[in-house]
Amino acid sequence: MLTSILLLLGITMMYSTPLVFGALGGVISERSGVTNIGIEGMMTMGALTAASVSFYTGNPWLGFLAAGAAGAVIALLHAIASITFNADQTISGIAINLLGPGFALFFCRLLFDNAAMTPPVKTLPKLFGENAFHGTPAESLNVDVTVLLALIATVIIWFVLYKTKWGLRIRSVGEYPAAADTLGINVTRTRYLCVLMSGVLAGFGGASMTLAIISQFNQTAISGQGFIALAAVIFGKWTPFGAYGACMLFGLAQALTVVLGGSDSSVMLPSQILAMLPYVLTIIVLVLFVGRSVAPKADGVPYEKGER
Repeated sequence: MLTSILLLLGITMMYSTPLVFGALGGVISERSGVTNIGIEGMMTMGALTAASVSFYTGNPWLGFLAAGAAGAVIALLHAIASITFNADQTISGIAINLLGPGFALFFCRLLFDNAAMTPPVKTLPKLFGENAFHGTPAESLNVDVTVLLALIATVIIWFVLYKTKWGLRIRSVGEYPAAADTLGINVTRTRYLCVLMSGVLAGFGGASMTLAIISQFNQTAISGQGFIALAAVIFGKWTPFGAYGACMLFGLAQALTVVLGGSDSSVMLPSQILAMLPYVLTIIVLVLFVGRSVAPKADGVPYEKGER
């Protein structure tokens, strides 16, 4: 029984980690007033970059960092369209979600002899080492180091947003950009930095998938994870710890899919129903909580200097 619980907990943390990074990216972007539904595309590019760099260099840490840079490059496109040219932020995000997988597949075929997936790559280390709990029930809790990194990132973003002057500026830009402007805060620069940071975090989320969970990139590596992360942002009321808790809930849904779908499971459910579970839960959460969550007042609203 204990082994089963620890196994479920370990899988939950493993599958929630990419969601946590993506959701944190959504939190920091939307707190600054820029709607970012392009997390999916940024995560996809990060996933490919991480796997490719890890394969060619043999260093998964370089792949992880490169994934953040790739996510930032894609986020820059969103920032230019949304902030500089005041384009509709939702449309820009949709474009990013179309461009990201397209670019990823193109570069994958370019780098790997026209293949739609990468070969298996070297992955990030386990949190406690592969043999840390060997022979004990706690062996089922042997999770990747990305789980710890996601928790640290959550704490850091919470501290920055609520305990620092820069965090206060981010929140003021997301609520009342005109008032922030009159106080000398550079609204454009603040929003650019936040959108770029959201891209970095989304890239880390993609890297967590290919360097810790599936050990390679393929076309279905992300497959909706970015949209689930956005649901976690709403469910978590645009707060770092709220988003983290929501991601754990969605991670639990995916863990149940794995555990209940195992060959030794006593619960016999069709595989199609199990595969639907995380996405059905996402829809239910959005239906029940989207009306109760209040986004930052200026979220999704372009700002032109001098407007009041």
